[in-house]
Amino acid sequence: MSDARKRSGGRRARHAQRAAPPASNPASPGQIGGQYRPLSEPDLQAIYDTALRLLAKLGMGEVPTRLWEDLIAAGATDLGNKRIGLPGTLVEATIEQAAKTFTLHGRDPERSIEVGGEKVYFGTGGAAVNTLDLDSEAYRPSTLQDLHDFTRLQDTLDNVAWFTRCCIATDVPDPFDLDVNTAYALMRNTSKPVATAFTLAEHVDPIIDMLDIVAGGKGKFAERPFLKAHISPVISPMRFGEDAVDVVYKCIEHNIPMSCITAAQAGATAPATLAGFLAQSLAETLASLVMVNVISPGFPMVFSNWPLVIDLRSGAFAGGGGETTVLNAASAQLSNWLGLPSGVACSMTDAKAIDAQYGVEKGMTSLAAALAGGNLIYESSGMTAALLGASFEAFILDDEMHAMSYRALRGIEVSQENLGFDAICASVLGEGHFLGSDQTYAAMERDYHYPKLADREQPRTWQEDGAKDAWSRAKTRAKAILAKHYPNYLSDEQDRQIRAMFNILE
Repeated sequence: MSDARKRSGGRRARHAQRAAPPASNPASPGQIGGQYRPLSEPDLQAIYDTALRLLAKLGMGEVPTRLWEDLIAAGATDLGNKRIGLPGTLVEATIEQAAKTFTLHGRDPERSIEVGGEKVYFGTGGAAVNTLDLDSEAYRPSTLQDLHDFTRLQDTLDNVAWFTRCCIATDVPDPFDLDVNTAYALMRNTSKPVATAFTLAEHVDPIIDMLDIVAGGKGKFAERPFLKAHISPVISPMRFGEDAVDVVYKCIEHNIPMSCITAAQAGATAPATLAGFLAQSLAETLASLVMVNVISPGFPMVFSNWPLVIDLRSGAFAGGGGETTVLNAASAQLSNWLGLPSGVACSMTDAKAIDAQYGVEKGMTSLAAALAGGNLIYESSGMTAALLGASFEAFILDDEMHAMSYRALRGIEVSQENLGFDAICASVLGEGHFLGSDQTYAAMERDYHYPKLADREQPRTWQEDGAKDAWSRAKTRAKAILAKHYPNYLSDEQDRQIRAMFNILE
């Protein structure tokens, strides 16, 4: 047999071994974070104290009448000039009674996750208006078909713990049809926990009718809600948004858990100094927390304090960079310090292509957020071009990145067995190596993550196999999944009922 045939056969065997699923996942979602602490205890206290002062002395503006009345009844103060103050006693009482953990249900119970505490989960977010086309490798307006395709693609990715619609179907101009068809795409194509947004409060009731059909009857969704709402009820700097506040009231009415997202931008809608930014952003997210708990004490809310950064030279939004890295890590640390379920954003790379900039910005920001203990890390899958773009290849690559981050969070277990004194002695005095030993075989499955996409071959083998880069390999895998994975998590009867009630466009 020639050397070439020997190499080829060995390579096929190695590929087959790697393709086989591991006996156990050495780096599953839900690993423990909190190892990275960019803020000291005095720093945390100073930022928190400043946030309390801002809420009490400056207060919130543009407060809708209904919310104004509810806040005043709960102990808020009229500061004049149409601003409402939230005293420190009210804020701290709210933090005390707020939900600290809750279940984010999947329609498949095995895919549900517990939000809060120290567990870390990567998921999605974003509202990209462009999709990086799999064939042309150029950006084009995102479509409803893209949303369906993104949803069913991520359904196969183990390290994406929940799915929020990652793109806007720009070919659906009517806002109600857009909200309905977005919810339908989530229901049809995945059984993971999902999230969406509601353009207006009056869209919530009819979409609840759809969710009840999926859940098995009138009122069934509220008993075990498997969809979360993304809402931004506070507009920086320090004021409420009436339409979003109306959505909050409606979501609470229907027991829809929510992420109340503050998305200030440093140097634009919040201070350029990082400490000042954190103080204002914390105050704004605390205002959302007070609002939710005044309406319904203990209601499940993810404390989603997302620090965003602009390039101060041009004013353009900057999704990557060291400032984004440290700010989102600090935000997670602050939220966890308060004992609240935390949500931050990362992997918002400014890169348009799947290139070195993409890898650096995503890797740094996502690992820092995870190490800081962000419970839900949004935007972490599929996003490109500073949230203006979404990519199928990016979903594949980011899923592998998350596995590495989870493995880093797991750390190193030290025990007498793992220290392996006897195994070291046996190998040194025996065959002189550890290949094939019982300890090595046990550790191989238990402790090591084996990437599905990263290339670990020798340069010659890589060249013989076509010298493919990560973008090419990810494209091949994404196309293979999309060609065969057509889940339908709706029964024929459920689909018929939904289509009879709504203008389903797919």
